[in-house]
Amino acid sequence: MADIVMNPTQAKKMPKRLAWGLLIGCVSWMGPYSGMNGTLLPAKIGMLDPINKVKLVATFAAIAMIVAMFANLVEGALSDRTRSRFGKRKPWIIGGTIGSVLMFFVLSWSPTIPILLMTWTIYQLTLNAIVAPMVAIIADAIDPKYRGTVSSFYGIGMSIGAYGSGVVASQFLGKVNIGIWVFALVQVVLTVIAMILIKEPSSANEPKVSLKGRELLASFAFPLKNAGDFYLALLGKFLMMVGSYMITGYQLYILTDYMRLSQSTTSRMVAIISMILMTTAIVFGAVSGPLADKIGRLKAPVALATLMIAIAGLFPFFDAAPWTMLVYAVLSGIGNGAYLAVDQALNIAVLPNPKTAAKDLGVMNLSATLGQIMGPVTAGAVISLAGYRLIFPVMAVICIIGCVMIMCIKKVK
Repeated sequence: MADIVMNPTQAKKMPKRLAWGLLIGCVSWMGPYSGMNGTLLPAKIGMLDPINKVKLVATFAAIAMIVAMFANLVEGALSDRTRSRFGKRKPWIIGGTIGSVLMFFVLSWSPTIPILLMTWTIYQLTLNAIVAPMVAIIADAIDPKYRGTVSSFYGIGMSIGAYGSGVVASQFLGKVNIGIWVFALVQVVLTVIAMILIKEPSSANEPKVSLKGRELLASFAFPLKNAGDFYLALLGKFLMMVGSYMITGYQLYILTDYMRLSQSTTSRMVAIISMILMTTAIVFGAVSGPLADKIGRLKAPVALATLMIAIAGLFPFFDAAPWTMLVYAVLSGIGNGAYLAVDQALNIAVLPNPKTAAKDLGVMNLSATLGQIMGPVTAGAVISLAGYRLIFPVMAVICIIGCVMIMCIKKVK
């Protein structure tokens, strides 16, 4: 079992079982979260308050993002300092899973909007107790020469969870509560499998650091020392997310209002685009991580993936026709798959301090969260000022600037 013991100095070969554990572990939280957030939660809100559902969905999203930003940072920092015979990460992952599943059952029961909103908020706290510690396992356990490959496994898990969950959730639009229970069961089963595959050594004997004074501030503060490359990677991720979510957040309206498609055609296009995105992201995610390890490069693949997403976004600018969105889906899927496969390895390579890995990765994840918020906000402002056509070149410019930020990183090839 030496290939999955979390000690880089002992790594003799690529830790396949740990990699599969991370892939399954990522699907365990990303799938239920994406299925709930994108389909079942809006359906539940529509059942409880059909008149105000549009405004309520936006309110739920905004509150969830705010809670998630701080939860990711704080829970990641606490994970770094956890001392137990079960390790630093697994107690948080298991506890977060139990809390998430409990909140799913409360969500299915919730009879009013205020109770639903409170439950969704608590769910964000439990969810992020899983996210930051799980990503930190790559920093804890994986020899640098294998991080691209293992990051690729994690990225494939994200693609399967993000894109595949919509297909599952759509089967329960008439039976929302049953769909919620199915996702709860899926999360439990996949987490158990992931925890069996991931072997984490005890952290009980690691030195304890007091949480007071400067130590307390350092535990939850943004990194400042030797952090130049860290913030270049952070800005690159933020700008890539802003650009991507300018189109993702308005995809439906791009098809209906910009391309003037009928409702039935739009439904088919959304399904086709989702399948293209998932397929290309999985295929190129599987290839990109091992390739990055083989050539010994992390910065260039991430930068090129960001550039490809920028190019993809330009096609609908030249022609307001459905084929341009299909080309966008192919190129964007390739770019996103390659990006997700190598991004986590790059993030770990630029960490200022390995001892605060989960906390600093939590800070890095904030850029993704903020990018998801700012993408639709930016697109909405552009549409209000100049119409739909201009969002595509603006998106491309934002992604290109993100690409430049990544290429400015110095200590990573």
